[in-house]
Amino acid sequence: MKFIKGITFASFAKRGSLGRAETLKSLENMKERTGADFIILVPNAVQDTPQSENIDFTSEATMSDSELAGFIKTARDMGLRVALKPTVNCRNGTWRAHINFFDRDVPCEPKWSGWFKSYTDFQLHFAEIAQRCECEMFLPGCEMVQSERREDEWRRLIEELRGVYGGAVSYNTDKYQEDNVKWWDAVDVISSSGYYPIDDWERQLDRIEGVVKKFGKPFFFAECGCMSTAGAKLVPNDWSVTGDVDLEGQADWYRTMFAACSKREWVRGFALWDWSGRQYPMRTAASHKGYEIYGKPAERVVSEFYANAK
Repeated sequence: MKFIKGITFASFAKRGSLGRAETLKSLENMKERTGADFIILVPNAVQDTPQSENIDFTSEATMSDSELAGFIKTARDMGLRVALKPTVNCRNGTWRAHINFFDRDVPCEPKWSGWFKSYTDFQLHFAEIAQRCECEMFLPGCEMVQSERREDEWRRLIEELRGVYGGAVSYNTDKYQEDNVKWWDAVDVISSSGYYPIDDWERQLDRIEGVVKKFGKPFFFAECGCMSTAGAKLVPNDWSVTGDVDLEGQADWYRTMFAACSKREWVRGFALWDWSGRQYPMRTAASHKGYEIYGKPAERVVSEFYANAK
């Protein structure tokens, strides 16, 4: 698999946002400033709570089909490879990893069967767009931790996807979950969210390496990143960390991740989290505490690594 020098772009973009001039300018800036050659787009869907069976991908929270197709064409015309990762979130704010139902059906209670029917419709809709627009890869979900034990349903979903999409299929499991997924043989590429503490990369990579060797599949980090907030490099998955700005801490985290992963030939790339379609003014970059790297020291770290990565 060709090395992925990637970034997640304009995650969960709302309807109408991909066609804005500022979004296109941000994409140009991303390519020029980082050297990324691969983007992941994340069509959003919503369900009311973690126990809701119905998934809505037709509201204002979801980009329209036409704007998504147009944006994919623009990105590909710029020389970028494009992957789609349709992702469901809960309207009540609960993290999607907690979407869950009884393993044994109970009358009058919501069921896995109803949820997977709705989820499959959601994924197939965007898989058809991915096929039509010649996307490089399709990832039918992200960090769906509680659902991952439903092996039969995931295998059926992936089989149905292959009926409409002919490219590479992956799945983005969450950090620490790589060795809990039992159905990696059903996908072409293993991927996960690499939000690991700055001092724990070697141990986690040792663990993930066992999974990669067992299944004999390519691997990349479909998400990874760290906020420029003091303390974030020790818990990079915690977006609620508060503290002073720590630009060098973020840069150090990226240096450490790239150095550790460079020693593992089986790590075939990254899709960093994330690059916004609406950028903050460059003059404010030094005071920005989030995951974005635009105008920060971490951006230079990424640019230098991507310039030499193969």
